[in-house]
Amino acid sequence: MRQRSGLRDRIEYGLAALALNSLAYTPLPVANGLARGYARLLDLALPRLRRVALANLAMALPDVDARERDRITDGVFRSIARLLVTLARFPRLNRANIGQWIRYEGYEHFEEARRHGKGVLFATAHLGNWELSAFAHALLTAPMNVVVRPLDNPLIDRLVEQRRTFSGNRLIEKKDFARGILKALAANEAVGILIDQNASLDSGVFVDFFGIPACAGTGFVKLAAHTGAAVISGFALWSEAERKYVLRFLPPVAMTGDLHEDTARLHAVLESVVRQYPDQWLWIHRRWKTRPPGQASLYESAQLSARQV
Repeated sequence: MRQRSGLRDRIEYGLAALALNSLAYTPLPVANGLARGYARLLDLALPRLRRVALANLAMALPDVDARERDRITDGVFRSIARLLVTLARFPRLNRANIGQWIRYEGYEHFEEARRHGKGVLFATAHLGNWELSAFAHALLTAPMNVVVRPLDNPLIDRLVEQRRTFSGNRLIEKKDFARGILKALAANEAVGILIDQNASLDSGVFVDFFGIPACAGTGFVKLAAHTGAAVISGFALWSEAERKYVLRFLPPVAMTGDLHEDTARLHAVLESVVRQYPDQWLWIHRRWKTRPPGQASLYESAQLSARQV
C-alpha cells in the first residue's frame, strides 16, 4: 500500500473537523440539511460508491427495477447523513437526553443473555446507525467493548475514537482483538462486532447471502464456540414514524460449534433485517468481492448491467 502523505492527512482532518463542527453546533434542522448535502457531495465526488451499490442491488434483489434501486441507494446516503449528525453530537448526548434519539426494543433478550454469565457477543452490521447503537447502549445500560478497524487517516481516527468513547465504551482494535474480547467476555461484558464485511479466502467461509455465496469471516463464531458467550444480533434502525432510532435486540442465535453453519445462521438473520430496511444497509461496500478459486469477479459484469438498465 502506498504511504499516505502528512499533508493529505491534515487536509482531510481539517475538512472532517469542520464538517463535524458544523453538524454539532447548528440547530438540528440545519444540521440535518447540511449532512444531507455532505452525503450528496460524497455521492458526486466518489461515483464508484453508487456504482457498487447499484451492482450489489442488481445481484441481491434482481426483482427490483432500476428506479427502485436508485431510490434505495439514495436512502443509503440519507442514512449516512443521519449517522454523521449523531456522531457529531455525541459529546452532547447523555442519560437525560439519549431517549430523544433512540429507544430499546427486545431488551429482554440482552438480559437473558447476560444471565448465562459468559458474556454477550453482539453480531451487528453497517445497518442503520451502528455508531449510535453502541454509544447509546453504554448510556442506557452499561459500557461495552467495540471491535474497530483503525481508519487510514490517523488524525481522523483519533477524532472518531474520541467520540466513540465519550459514553464510556472501550475500543478493541482488530489487529489484537482476540485477547481483548476474551478478557471482556470473561468479565461477563458485552462485545460488539461488525459481521457484514467481505472476508479474504484465508479468514472466511462462503455462506449464502441474498442467494449469492459471500465470503464471511469466521472469527466471530470461533470466539462464540471457544467462550460459550451468548450471541445476539442487534441493530439501531431508523423509524421515520418516530423520528428516532430503535435499538432492536433479536432473540439469541443458537451456536452449534460448526463454523460454516453458525456463520450462515448469523447471515440469515442479517439478511432478513436488511430486506426489511434495504435503504439503511451500506450497499456501497463490495460485499461479494472475494470469490471461490477460479471464479471471476462479479462486479465487472454486474456494474456493466447496472449502467445499461
